[in-house]
Amino acid sequence: MPPQLRDPAWVSRVFWTSVALVLLAPAFVLTEFRPWTLFEPAALKSTKRFLADFFPPKIEAEFLLLVARECWRTVAIATAGMALALLIAIPLTLLSTSALSISALPGRMHLIPLFIRQATRWLLIVLRSVPELVWALVFVRVVGLGPTAGVLAIALTYGGMLGKVYGEILESDESHATNTLLRNGAGRLQAFFYGLLPQSSAELTSYTVYRWECAIRSSAVLGFVGAGGLGQQMDNSMKMFQGGEVATMLLVFMMLVGLADYASARLRKVLA
Repeated sequence: MPPQLRDPAWVSRVFWTSVALVLLAPAFVLTEFRPWTLFEPAALKSTKRFLADFFPPKIEAEFLLLVARECWRTVAIATAGMALALLIAIPLTLLSTSALSISALPGRMHLIPLFIRQATRWLLIVLRSVPELVWALVFVRVVGLGPTAGVLAIALTYGGMLGKVYGEILESDESHATNTLLRNGAGRLQAFFYGLLPQSSAELTSYTVYRWECAIRSSAVLGFVGAGGLGQQMDNSMKMFQGGEVATMLLVFMMLVGLADYASARLRKVLA
């Protein structure tokens, strides 16, 4: 090969690709990953029989009205859960952000404020480390079947996620204006609203809208454990072997996610 056509980094690329394959091989073995079984005759026959139950989709007016109501309930669960998640995330973000620490202005944060911030960060870790599906199972036992369990599950998990990312966004921005305000006698909230928030508002809003879109997907999944919404209705139809109803709800849910994605993209574009 002519020298001008040679890739000078090909040796390192081949090396790291080989390393990645060696590291991934045990993972595929442990997970018993065998995709070729999908193309075996018995698997293909089962797949064909399963998909055949989905046709034709059920489009009766009464059933479509039920789907529309459950679809709206799914959006309501996601929106209410996000609202509660913000109530959790915003105070915890302010407590965990070292850029708003007055005691850290001389160079080293005092012990008590440091302990409070570390405890707050550990609380955020606990909230987001437990999947919303597990929280939903817990709350279904506590408050019973219905949307309340889904709202609380999304609120706790997404509260931890939002608090973590909000803190990283605020601490990654330039803190000169915030430090100047704090040194001149401004309070923490004043430093936040006039120092940190103006330069981070677009990114914070974009991430919040993205998480709302994810919450819509999560709310449908939570319905399978009794947390209400479109997922619970879909679970009921699957248990009754009503493939046509499941097909209709899947199509409606895909349209719902598409609309949420379009709305969030437009909103992020307006706020950018």
